[in-house]
Amino acid sequence: MFNFHYLVGFPGGMEWPIILLVLLLLFGGRKLPELARGFAKSIREFRGALDEANNEIKKSENSDN
Repeated sequence: MFNFHYLVGFPGGMEWPIILLVLLLLFGGRKLPELARGFAKSIREFRGALDEANNEIKKSENSDN
């Protein structure tokens, strides 16, 4: 039986330089740092919201006891 998980894996090996080359061609050298900063900022905001949600869940569990 064919396992679909082999097709949907994390890029590795020679795939990263190809991905970076495509991004460079699509967005140019000046836009890539700006895009990376925006991506990092969105990840930080997501993690902060996730931590806040986890804290709220813990508070509600403690108040139930």
